[in-house]
Amino acid sequence: MRQLCDVVHTDAVILAAGDFPSHHVPLQALEQHCDRIICCDGAAGALLHAGFNPFVVVGDGDSLSPETYNKISDRFILDTGQETNDLTKAFHYALSLNYKRLLILGATGKREDHTLGNISLLADYMYYAEVRMLTDHGILTPACGKTFFASFPGQQISVCCMDQSPLTLRELKWPVENRIIHRWWEATLNEALSDRFEVETNGKVIVFQGYGEVY
Repeated sequence: MRQLCDVVHTDAVILAAGDFPSHHVPLQALEQHCDRIICCDGAAGALLHAGFNPFVVVGDGDSLSPETYNKISDRFILDTGQETNDLTKAFHYALSLNYKRLLILGATGKREDHTLGNISLLADYMYYAEVRMLTDHGILTPACGKTFFASFPGQQISVCCMDQSPLTLRELKWPVENRIIHRWWEATLNEALSDRFEVETNGKVIVFQGYGEVY
């Protein structure tokens, strides 16, 4: 069973260039792993402004101001490839260090196309690492097969299918049984009934869990 949000047993934090975290759960992750923050170049200025120092900064450098570059030049990893975005570049750098338990922060907010793209990437990353995305509202976790999630009564749950494989949801207020989900909204805005719920699919899904009062 997955923990609600284990920010301790994590190899590294990846910070993307969306809205800088303000909720105490992602901020706790930054503080807990302040020596292992892999930062996309567009987020480096905000990270420094918040009082943190990146372990490395990864990207093509086009989002770095001269002032920020001067502060992190000794930790900058230049990757000019145009086939992936900076989040994926940072993810692959983490894998190169054999980091396999990763938290992604700052990947939502600002431009909606970036937010949607970053969330969808979780479905690819899941095959290489145990990865979760922490926002200011909850946890996004990719899953496939049969997965049990730790929860609490009343927790807000949404499931977005990345393909049209049948989906089953159990131990939620509105269960789903072997149903093909055609649009992302169709399995959203659900609610946990107990301390766990089950997601089963042969495809890939992204599961959202709201923080709620448990934190």
